[in-house]
Amino acid sequence: MARPFEDFDWNLRSCGRHGHVTYRPTEEALAHRLTATTEAGEAWRCLRCGDFVLGAPHGSGPAADAPLVLRGPALRDAFILRLLAVERFVRGLLLLALAYGIYRFNGARDSLQQVFDRYLPAFRTAADRVGIDLQNTGPVRLIQHALALRHSTLMLVAAAVLAYAALQLGEGTGLWLMKRWGEYLAVVGTGIFVPLEVYEILERVTWLRVAALLVNVFAVVYILYTKRLFGLRGGRAAFEAERHSASLLEVESAALEPTGPSVAMPG
Repeated sequence: MARPFEDFDWNLRSCGRHGHVTYRPTEEALAHRLTATTEAGEAWRCLRCGDFVLGAPHGSGPAADAPLVLRGPALRDAFILRLLAVERFVRGLLLLALAYGIYRFNGARDSLQQVFDRYLPAFRTAADRVGIDLQNTGPVRLIQHALALRHSTLMLVAAAVLAYAALQLGEGTGLWLMKRWGEYLAVVGTGIFVPLEVYEILERVTWLRVAALLVNVFAVVYILYTKRLFGLRGGRAAFEAERHSASLLEVESAALEPTGPSVAMPG
């Protein structure tokens, strides 16, 4: 059975969007493997997709100073992490709006109470005629509960929502920049709320709650596995070794080992 994106070339996709990355190492034997002379002029291999690109290299220097370019599965991982980052940004902004709404509601609670007391009886009469128990509907009960809360309680709720929004935005920033601290923050910050989400689903199943739980469980498992956090699958050392093993310069350097030492890549 064919897998989705099985033949998708992440290297070409990234080069098509951001351009090729070429580099001339000062080690002549290695530079010779990365260049070619054509009728149109000199060409250098792209460190991402491996194709030869006409023109002078974008940079030069020792191979150890070459940029570490994401390739293959690493590009796919970056794409998924940034999708998760966008989801965190959206959630964080919605929570910020909610925190602001709670704050404004608390300041205008007396006015809202007057409006609620004035119009609820009229709406209740109309609802009774069509057989609706307006008093016990979810929105009415929620409004009544909120109006009964003390000022200090509402401020604590607003502060908690604001803190959660900051956590979501922090996770989104770290994931978008593909920082290791962001990956740890996302795993810990998301994982601690999974039991609460499970409890909410057991209390009442909705498609939104189920979708949120699935996204969060996927995020935790995916980041843990692919980024080898908390020592998983060899930890950070194995993760860095995996990234360097996919480097084009590392591959070409390894091909020179029978005639010379391998080039030390940046770590």
